[in-house]
Amino acid sequence: MPSLVQLVADELAVPALPDVHTFAAHIAAQYPDAARAVLFYGSCLRSAQLEGQMLDFYLIVSSYEAAYTQKWLVKWNRRLPPNVFPFEHNDLVAKVAVLSEEDFHNLNRPEASAASVWARFSQPSRLVWAANDAARATVATAISGAAPTVLNVALAFTEREVDVLDLWQTGFRMTYDAELRAERNDRPASVVEFDPDRYVRFGKAALPHTPIANELRGEKVHILPDPQGRITQERDRWPTLRRNGKLLTVARLAKAAFTYAGGIDYLAWKINRHAGTQIEIKPWQRRWPLIAALFLVPKLLAKGSVR
Repeated sequence: MPSLVQLVADELAVPALPDVHTFAAHIAAQYPDAARAVLFYGSCLRSAQLEGQMLDFYLIVSSYEAAYTQKWLVKWNRRLPPNVFPFEHNDLVAKVAVLSEEDFHNLNRPEASAASVWARFSQPSRLVWAANDAARATVATAISGAAPTVLNVALAFTEREVDVLDLWQTGFRMTYDAELRAERNDRPASVVEFDPDRYVRFGKAALPHTPIANELRGEKVHILPDPQGRITQERDRWPTLRRNGKLLTVARLAKAAFTYAGGIDYLAWKINRHAGTQIEIKPWQRRWPLIAALFLVPKLLAKGSVR
C-alpha cells in the first residue's frame, strides 16, 4: 500500500481543468520572487464547474518578506494567516489565500491554532503550479499532516469501534463546527460521499499516524487502550480550538475588509449560495465593510444561516 505522503503526492499531481492551470500560473506570476506552489481546492474542484463560480486557491510562498513590499501585509499575514486577495483572469474570478511554506506545514498539524487549513487539505486538492520538484515535495509533506489530524480529533469523540467513512464524517462535522460556516448540515456527509473510495484509502494510510492508538480491522477502526491519556487531552483541548476557530473567522473577516476588495459582496454571495438566503448588500455596506459585518454576522447567527 502506498505511504500517506505518496497518496497525497499522487492526488496533487492529477491534472485540473486547463483554465485552472492557466489561472494558477497567472497568480504565481504576480509573486515572481516568492511563489513556490499554487493549490486548487474546494467545491469547484469537485464539480468541475468554473463559470460564474468563485474559485479557491492557496498560494504558498517562500516567505512573507519575499511576497510583499508593504510591511503591514507581512505583519498581518504572519499574525493572522492567511491573507486573502481577489483575482480575475480570463473571465474567471477567484479568492487566493497566501501562506508561507513554514506556516502551511504547521497549520496542517494538530498544534495549529485553528482547524481551517487541516480541515480543507484533508480533502482533495490539486497542485496546479509549482516552482520546482523541491516545492512539490514540500507541499506534499505539509498536506500529509492534515488527514491524521482530522481523524485524531474524530477518534477522541467516537465509540470504541467505528467505520472508516463514519470517522471521516465525524471529523468533518467537528471541523465545520469550528468555524463560522454557511454550509448546510449535510455538507460533511456529502463531501465524503462524493468519493468514498478516496476516503477509505486515505483513512487507512493516515490512521497509523494519529496520536490516538487504533487498529484497523477491515473497514472498522478499533480504538485501543489509552494509558497516556491522549483521548482526554484531545477532548479537553477541542472546546478551545472550536472557540478560537470562530473568533479567528471573525478576525479574518475584519482583516479582509482592508485586504480584499469586494469582500462583503463575496461573503453575501457565499452565504446565499450555501444557506439559501437572499442577502443584498447596500452601498453603505460596501463603503464600510467592517461595520457591515459587525451588523450582519449576529443576524445570520440568530437565523441559523451561519453556525
